[in-house]
Amino acid sequence: MKADVLGVQVDAVTLQECVRRITEAIGAKTYIRVVTANPEMLEAASRAQKLRTILNTADLVTADGVGVLWAARHLGSPVPERVTGIDLLEALFPVAATEHWRIFFLGSKPGVAGQAAARMAVKFPGFAWEAQHGYFQAAEEEALVERIRVFRPHLILIGLGAPRQEIWNWEHPHLAYVSMGVGGSFDALAGLVQRAPKVFREARLEWLYRLWQEPWRWRRQLTLPRFVLKVLRQKRF
Repeated sequence: MKADVLGVQVDAVTLQECVRRITEAIGAKTYIRVVTANPEMLEAASRAQKLRTILNTADLVTADGVGVLWAARHLGSPVPERVTGIDLLEALFPVAATEHWRIFFLGSKPGVAGQAAARMAVKFPGFAWEAQHGYFQAAEEEALVERIRVFRPHLILIGLGAPRQEIWNWEHPHLAYVSMGVGGSFDALAGLVQRAPKVFREARLEWLYRLWQEPWRWRRQLTLPRFVLKVLRQKRF
């Protein structure tokens, strides 16, 4: 089942269902593209046909954020729970270790993706990894893609920020059996940014904790009122 939120089809799935689908895709050697869609991304897609098409052609689109949960419920197609990029990653690493996956970490500032990968490999030994920062130039892209192909990852994690990561992922299919945009998750995995305490996450106030940590994000929060108004308009019409 899916929920139509501002023209984007969001899958009504749980975290464990996502883990199962990703694990099955890798086991079957089939290619899938995963999007963790937050309100900011959905609002942007409502204004950009190309981005909307990219999201709607993904194989799995999760509800990343309480705003998406609210919107789906308000529009009459509730989804069972939010599935954020960081939560999905933390659920996948134990499987990756057991199944000996190869994972490519692409994105963030120089050194961060490698630090994130190294920390996770210590915590969940068993998977192989390579990493590349996200500040590569256009002239370097062909060599980067070839490096990824030679590594033959089961899973590629793309942390280039939305919507750049979704566009890049769509433009470079079949680099891994599962390709997934992960936003700023590498900073958290590397230990550079602390996740909100469990009490904040359970109260669905993780966004507030992040805003306190990174006050510069307040400009991005201005997207939320536009998102709410567009959802209310969709409900009305």
